Amino acid sequence: MELSWLNWLYTAVAQVITWIHQGYSTFIPKDSGLNWALTIITLTVLMRLLIFPLFLKQMRSSKKMQELAPKVQELRKRYKNDKQRMNQEVMALYQGAGANPLGGCLPILAQFPIFISMFTVLQAMAAGQPKFGMTQELVNDARAAHIFGAPLPTTFFWDAKEVTALGADPVVAKVVLAIFVAVSSLTTFLTVRQSVTRSMAQMPDNPMAQQQKILMYISPLFAIFSLNFPLGLILYWVTTNLWTLGQQHWFYSRHPMPVVDAKGNMVTPAPKPGLMSKVRKTAPEPEAPPAPPAPKVTRQQPTRQPRSKRTGGKK
Repeated sequence: MELSWLNWLYTAVAQVITWIHQGYSTFIPKDSGLNWALTIITLTVLMRLLIFPLFLKQMRSSKKMQELAPKVQELRKRYKNDKQRMNQEVMALYQGAGANPLGGCLPILAQFPIFISMFTVLQAMAAGQPKFGMTQELVNDARAAHIFGAPLPTTFFWDAKEVTALGADPVVAKVVLAIFVAVSSLTTFLTVRQSVTRSMAQMPDNPMAQQQKILMYISPLFAIFSLNFPLGLILYWVTTNLWTLGQQHWFYSRHPMPVVDAKGNMVTPAPKPGLMSKVRKTAPEPEAPPAPPAPKVTRQQPTRQPRSKRTGGKK
């Protein structure tokens, strides 16, 4: 279903896809599955780089909430019998510190229109329709592209005749799509688990902890709906999940959670060394050669003067 008010975004996504595909076509066949896989992966990376500032804003807000966790816990104990007052005090504390509990939704909200646009553009390609500024040649190249034997526009529920018409084996196509959906489900679970585990460690008494656990185990089931998505869109989703996993791991390793020391104070451990720092780590410098021994100073003993030359001596 197309949303007319997003036509400008559909056209923009289709144009970026065209540019990236043309770039790879200079050294990879236009109708190659590798060409189109790289096109989709590159588009995903560009999109994630575009919303990277939102990710940093989300993580910084989460860090502030982590630092405010002891104060929030005190407010919950103080107003445990008055939930309305407790919520007001907690929100006032967050606002005063510039923390946004809904900051984690920003990257998701930013990705949603791109996901809808990718779905709409790929659906048009699957139907053989040169829409949103795409040429018929580009659409034909996409329909002819196979990734591990499965056509790029195909879905798990495509009729065998439709798959065969694109020069693919229906059984192979279903197996490939099932594997991609399984990978999509696994990466979705790992992404949510990474975030929920961190959140629960920050706020052990969070009343939403149980709901977060339920979401963590239910989230992979949403990948089942992707059985009705084109293979290209599933590849997009797997790529964005892998990017999110790496991005969160990078941020969490650079900003470890505070811990309570033996004196009961909150201290932040030193960040773990990153992969690049390990790669760039230079070999230990060779020890400097020992300095040459200083020349031995020979003390000159004064010669004994004759008695006749001593001061006060007799001549």
